[in-house]
Amino acid sequence: MSPRSLRRVSATALACVAATVIAACSPPTEDSGSSGTGSGGTSAASATSAEDLGGMDKLVEAAKKEGQLNVIALPPDWANYGEIIKAFQSKYGITITSDQPDASSADEISTAQRLKGQSKAPDVFDLGASVAAANTAMFAPYKVATFDEVPEDLKDPNGTWVNDYGGYMSIGYDAGKVPAPTSVADLLKPAYKGKVALNGDPTKAGAAFAGVQMVSVAQGGTVEDITKGVDFFKQLKDAGNFLPVDPTPATIESGQTPVVFDWDYLNVAQGAKLKGKMDWKTYVPDNAVVGGYYVQAVNKDAPHPAAARLWQEFLYSDEGQNLWLKGGARPVRLEAMTKAGTADAAAAGALPKVASEPVIPTEEQNAKAKDYLAKNWANAVG
Repeated sequence: MSPRSLRRVSATALACVAATVIAACSPPTEDSGSSGTGSGGTSAASATSAEDLGGMDKLVEAAKKEGQLNVIALPPDWANYGEIIKAFQSKYGITITSDQPDASSADEISTAQRLKGQSKAPDVFDLGASVAAANTAMFAPYKVATFDEVPEDLKDPNGTWVNDYGGYMSIGYDAGKVPAPTSVADLLKPAYKGKVALNGDPTKAGAAFAGVQMVSVAQGGTVEDITKGVDFFKQLKDAGNFLPVDPTPATIESGQTPVVFDWDYLNVAQGAKLKGKMDWKTYVPDNAVVGGYYVQAVNKDAPHPAAARLWQEFLYSDEGQNLWLKGGARPVRLEAMTKAGTADAAAAGALPKVASEPVIPTEEQNAKAKDYLAKNWANAVG
């Protein structure tokens, strides 16, 4: 499946939302703490590209002088972020403080708002599309060196936000404890009693929300009208099959959550990690291939603006993109890198195969689904 099959209108819709906000939200004109200033007087806090600071060498110099980067909501086992963080620190000698690794996209925004103006505030965001679309006024436009290789409908033209990596919603399961599901409906069977978990609260967490959308599609609904998805989870609860536990690598390894709705790259990573200990498999239903990308953005109030921009450069470089690919995710530049021969061919070949065209929700569809969830999830399942 081409990486272009994993994109459609969601990014375009996000651009429409962002455009109305960006016009009234120009980047700051004064440095909010960075020591980096380009030859033309541009500070790191207002730089929209490395060229504004005099090139990559100057950006690296400014970032090293700051010496610190604050990230948030990046679990080490999520899309290989543990290795990505280590690689960045090793390459540039910049210390990364990773706060609230298991937080949701909504938590990222609330934390940035609460810590605004403080040295502990997050420098960068990694967000679900819906949360990103609602908060573009908090982002600083920045174009990485490889910006032109990101498909047009996966980025804001000013670089205010850029899709970074994506995947498909899947069902991970311990083949030693439960039979292999051949459909979403199988999970209602007695063999799955007390065993089916959803990665988070779907009213707050992007992965859980996509899980409900995937179930809705599998049950004959849509990603917009998720009535059938919510009804299915109510049936799971009534049958005693729904497990109200947020799954983590620890709960999976201990056997506490033997069936998990999550992105395919996370379930695949669990399988690789647990090889020899547990036969953890990943299943993407043939009739419900629901995909999505996460969004990368720089906090316009970043306490370390140069390091924030260097982090973006690293993530969208061949090295950073291949590290996401190694984690089982589909990096946004995969097609360009494959053509150039710079993609990790073995990692690309190991990506889960899907049998039908993916459904990529638009922002409008997500908004309607989230509205329904907010009104009905707690009564049905909570």
